[in-house]
Amino acid sequence: MSLDREALREELARLILGATGGLDITQVAEKGGLDREKVERLWRAIGFPDAGDAPAYGEADVEVASAVAAALDAGLLREETVVRLGRALGHTMSRLADWQVAIVVDQIGSDVADGRAPSRLVSAVELARQASPGFEQVMLYAWRRHLAAAAARVEALGAVDAELLSTPMSVGFADLSRFTAMTNSMDESELGDLVENFETRVTDIITAGDGRVIKALGDAVLFVNTDTRAAVDTALEVVAKISARDDLPNVRVGMATGSVLSRLGDVFGPPVNLAARLSNVARSHRVLVDQRTADALSVEDFDMRPLPPRVLRGFGEVSPITVSRRRAFRVRR
Repeated sequence: MSLDREALREELARLILGATGGLDITQVAEKGGLDREKVERLWRAIGFPDAGDAPAYGEADVEVASAVAAALDAGLLREETVVRLGRALGHTMSRLADWQVAIVVDQIGSDVADGRAPSRLVSAVELARQASPGFEQVMLYAWRRHLAAAAARVEALGAVDAELLSTPMSVGFADLSRFTAMTNSMDESELGDLVENFETRVTDIITAGDGRVIKALGDAVLFVNTDTRAAVDTALEVVAKISARDDLPNVRVGMATGSVLSRLGDVFGPPVNLAARLSNVARSHRVLVDQRTADALSVEDFDMRPLPPRVLRGFGEVSPITVSRRRAFRVRR
């Protein structure tokens, strides 16, 4: 393969995007049967700046415009719905793309260091040529699976509009202790490995407990579960497994239960804020919960000990409750 860098860059873009260029925004709108203003609005919602009259578009853009036009003409979707879907898609895909590239860069660097490729660009082109079709299939599969799960969650709530917007659930914040102090002595590579290790292991524990990760914040993971008992079991499992590792800092979890607003893949409401406050005041290796969470637990299965009241911003004086699994009493022989 030629090592001409410009040709390799063009080949990489072609492999990722397919045929590009040659059409301006007006041509895309005309060929796609959609008003130029609507095409521009969708383009911005997905996350890209206006290209003006530059020939920055291709047939793939026309196909998208045609699909949107057909949905609008048939009355299947309102324009505002299309824009909101585009914004959600653009935000999610932007983060996903950054994440994917960061992961792939590690392998590309190894390929060059091990002599399997003469340069990073050559390695990237080969990866795009050989792996992209299969990975695109995996990505579509994962999206369909998550879409089906999300639809099932909504269906389970019933047909009441208020329930679709606000759902009772337990919210947990798994937070690394002394994260800032520890990472001050790390280089970027070590920090990246630490964060990925933490997020991967915590996510595995949460999903195994039938919970759902909402987002990872570097030194913390926000998760939810509609089953309070399962949520607390998950929190205790996170503390036990993460704190037992020498390659990760200690962890603590704050948890609160109540009505939560689900919006664009995120969750909002007092339980979310309270869980974050509880994680901030929790000691290492501890799970702190609010009273509503504690009320849903069985004293036969859990030890629950109220702590002295303390002021939590936005909630006034709160008495956190520390939770642990009750150990079975064993008679010595």
